[in-house]
Amino acid sequence: MINRRHALALSLGLLAAASRRASATVAPMKNVIQDSLAKHFSDNGTQGTFVAYKVDDYTVIASDAERSGEAMLPASTFKIPNSVIALETGVVGDPDKDVFKWDGVVRFIPEWNKDHTLRSAIAASAVPVYQEIARRIGEERMQKYLAAFDYGNHDIGGGIDRFWLTGDLRIDPVQQVDFIDRLRRNALPVSKRAQQLTRDILPITKVGNATIRSKTGLIGVDDKTEGGGARSSVGWLVGWVEKDDKETVFALNLDIREEHHRAARMKLAEQCLTDIGAL
Repeated sequence: MINRRHALALSLGLLAAASRRASATVAPMKNVIQDSLAKHFSDNGTQGTFVAYKVDDYTVIASDAERSGEAMLPASTFKIPNSVIALETGVVGDPDKDVFKWDGVVRFIPEWNKDHTLRSAIAASAVPVYQEIARRIGEERMQKYLAAFDYGNHDIGGGIDRFWLTGDLRIDPVQQVDFIDRLRRNALPVSKRAQQLTRDILPITKVGNATIRSKTGLIGVDDKTEGGGARSSVGWLVGWVEKDDKETVFALNLDIREEHHRAARMKLAEQCLTDIGAL
């Protein structure tokens, strides 16, 4: 018998046993490498990976056994744990009323150049707002919560307002799925309120009678420039889909080789989720 978190990660052979803490004791979950999913990426002229956890079937499905375990910067997907920590510590009291004033610096994304609440900031993926949130949280508390969440490699090196953008934090798709699943279940070691409010502010996409709650990320995009003038290199999409009474948690990343690959993230997720019967 192994604990639930080992089951999720070890089902793809991607995690050393020593790196996980015990929780509930469960039987091993099923795992499937469905390499046909990779064709969706190649058909779009790029490469990527897709990992999903079908909750009701207790099954992990991945498009491959290699890139699905490759750790990289979380970029703006880190806005999810950053929001949880902000709400837990009181850095943000109300996601709809607390206002972060624009600092007057004109940045390359117009939606960033205005005041924001937490809800509007995550919708606009406003990096400067979340950098200010991280500064207010501070290094000590940030390190404490990343360790408690077992989020990626826990490493906040590279600056309190840059560690998830250009610093030392790394997370792989399987770990992303694990973290998102615990948020979905109210299983993070913080208040239910902080988790519920974070779930509530996540951007929503409707597909028929299904609801996808998700967050994007682009490695190479920071507060002032986009990859130093170069195209961002990797795009993330993480979240979960609710359809009828079933839920599926997923993480996807892909190489951004052309501009249309940014917009392709949700399309690719929908294609993969459809293929595995989650949409």
